Amino acid sequence: MNIDYKKLIKSILIPLVLGTIVGLITNSGYKDMIQPSFAPPGIVFPIVWGILYILMGISNYLVSNNKYYYPQLVLNLLWSFIFFTFKLYLLAFVWILVLIVFVILMILDYYKENKVSAYIQVPYLFWLIFAAFLCFSVFRLN
Repeated sequence: MNIDYKKLIKSILIPLVLGTIVGLITNSGYKDMIQPSFAPPGIVFPIVWGILYILMGISNYLVSNNKYYYPQLVLNLLWSFIFFTFKLYLLAFVWILVLIVFVILMILDYYKENKVSAYIQVPYLFWLIFAAFLCFSVFRLN
């Protein structure tokens, strides 16, 4: 396989940089809410999201074009503002469910073209499902 390093780096940097910017803008909101007992410490989130954004970029690099990639990325990035900045926890829960649907559709599309790119997104899907439970719990507690 011939690797286009410029395209690969660009594919990784787009979600990683955008996710980092949004995380820096919205990270203070995590401390201001009542958390469920299963909530991980705040330091876990930037680590996990950094890994997931890198995998997202690699996965996107491996496919020629996907109609769900950028919409799910936008949904992903906007979710942080809904949840952390505006504290609209119920809307954030519904939003993340929509995001999960888009990610499932993206994975199914990726699978048709490059199975590895689909498998790379499974941790992202599992993390979103966990985040949905966490989001709903925060809604109930706050």
